[in-house]
Parts: sequence; C-alpha cells; structure tokens
Amino acid sequence: MASSVAFSHDFAFDPAYGYDAPDALLGIPAPPAPDGFDAFWQDRHARARAVDTRPVLGPVEEERDGVRIHGVTYTSVGGVRLALPAEGPVRHGFVVGHGYGGRQEPGRDLPAPLPGAAVILPCVRGMGERGRVDGIPDLAAEHVLHGIGSCDTYVIGDCAADLWCAASALTALVPELAGAGLPGGPRLGYLGESFGGGLGALALPWDDRFGAAQLTVPTFGNHPLRLTLPCAGSGEAVRAHHREHPEVVKVLGYFDAATAATRLTLPTLVAAALFDPSVPPPGQFAVHNALAGEHELQVLTAGHFAYRGMVAEAAELDANRTRFFGERLTAAG
Repeated sequence: MASSVAFSHDFAFDPAYGYDAPDALLGIPAPPAPDGFDAFWQDRHARARAVDTRPVLGPVEEERDGVRIHGVTYTSVGGVRLALPAEGPVRHGFVVGHGYGGRQEPGRDLPAPLPGAAVILPCVRGMGERGRVDGIPDLAAEHVLHGIGSCDTYVIGDCAADLWCAASALTALVPELAGAGLPGGPRLGYLGESFGGGLGALALPWDDRFGAAQLTVPTFGNHPLRLTLPCAGSGEAVRAHHREHPEVVKVLGYFDAATAATRLTLPTLVAAALFDPSVPPPGQFAVHNALAGEHELQVLTAGHFAYRGMVAEAAELDANRTRFFGERLTAAG
C-alpha cells in the first residue's frame, strides 16, 4: 500500500491533513445516520423512479473508440429536462457521474470499462451548459449551497435524482437493458469521480438496478470532520456557510456520503488519495471505510493535483476497473 508523499505546493494548509500513512486514514468512521435517514432517501428514490423520463436520442455528435456518441435529453424530478451525451447499445450499461464544473465532453469517461457497453453521461442540474437550469448557479461554490437550508430543497438531493433518472433513461433507450434490476436481468455499473463519487455513494444504496460501482476521490464524506478541514474545493464554501449558519449540520447529516455508504452493499471499487487540496482525504477514506458490502481500495498518491506518476496510476486504475466490473456485472442479452 502506498505511503504519503510530501509535495511542494502553495496552499495555506496541508492537503494531507496530517495523515502520513493510509493506515491512519483507514480508521476514520462514518457519522451516525440522523433520524429518518433511510426513509428520506427511499422516498426520494421512489419519486424519481416514478418519473416518465421520455428520453429523446439526438444525432451523432462524435464517433471514436468504437462508439457513437449521441446527444440525449430526458426529464428528471421536478420536470427539469436535461441534456447529455450517450453511446449506443449492447451488453452492459453504465451511468457515469461527473465532477464539479460539469461535463462539456466525455473525455476520460470513454471508452467504457467493458466492451459492448451503452453509457449515459448525465449532466446534473445546474452544472455546465447541458445541465443549465434557471435559478441554479453553475459555480461550484454557489451550487453546493443552493437550497441548503432544508433537506427538501437542497440541490444535492435533486442531483442524486438526476442519476436515478439517467438510469431510467438509459434502460428506456436500450432494449437490452430494460430488465435491469429484475431477477436474472443485467445490472448497471456506476462510475463517479469527486462530486460524482459522492453523489454515487448517496444514490446507489437505494437502487437495485446497479450491480457494481467505482467511486474515485469521492466528496461529501463525514461532514462533521470536513467542516474542520480547510480545502480549495466546494467544501470551503460549505465551511464558510456553516460559520454563519451552524444549524446547517442538521441538513448535511442527510447528505453525508460516508453515512450513506453504510447502506451500500453492492461491490464497490474506491480510489482514494493521500493528498488532495480539493476533497480532503479523510472524507474520501471515510466513504471507503463505511461500505457495507464487498469493496476494494486503490490508494492514489494525490487527487485534484498534478504529480509525477499520475499517468501510470490512472492506467492502473483503468485496468483495475475493467477487471472489477468484468467480474461482477451480468451481461444483457
């Protein structure tokens, strides 16, 4: 297992947060669930599953790596219509969450971990040009605070719903995946990095259409601890808001990715970093440590930070995810 590495940097804080080895990070727990945690998420999921997503497949936007990439629109919770690129059909299905800042193009999200995969890459509400929604800011530091005064209005809950609705749109568009979640049917895979990793931890425990997941440097883990840790990411905006509104901890308790991970039983591969100025590593490891089902860990030297050896570690992670999903996902057809 990798050990912590000291980097030269200009941050006013230590992006390793005093943890000099993985063993110390592996002891970080998840906060206890607040009252009604499961019921809150089960209700959100039920409402999202009831949405008629009415996906519409657009023309081919790009063709590479053996896939055709289409634009797609679908309806999510609240009647918000979102646009996303998707690649078309075969034997596996994946939903791929994005980081804060949105998604302008597929990038490293393609090719898929497994050959013959249909991949839907949702742009969650408020993020980027394809996910733009009136009234929701698209800057990360503002987006992460939108509606934070109440569990029912906090945008993070609606972003999780966008992932559930993306899965519904995918299974509607690809007949081979229509049986996802049914006995003997295929199971979808989920990939999410940073913001998308935290959203995945929040969304996946409640949805039986998924069979395996990869969460890379996931955010939103252990909010009580995160509120004590300075960072360069969206968590700093939450920390500043908390100083003026300490009561927000009651809302954050329902959106803690580590707490949700205690309910996540599907096989999960986590890539967590030892050094990360944007998503504090203690929160990342808290998500991994809390997982209730089979899980694997790949320790990264750093996240959200360029370093020597980054390309090799990314290639290793790509190989691990191909093996991981290949061993655990049921093929359609």
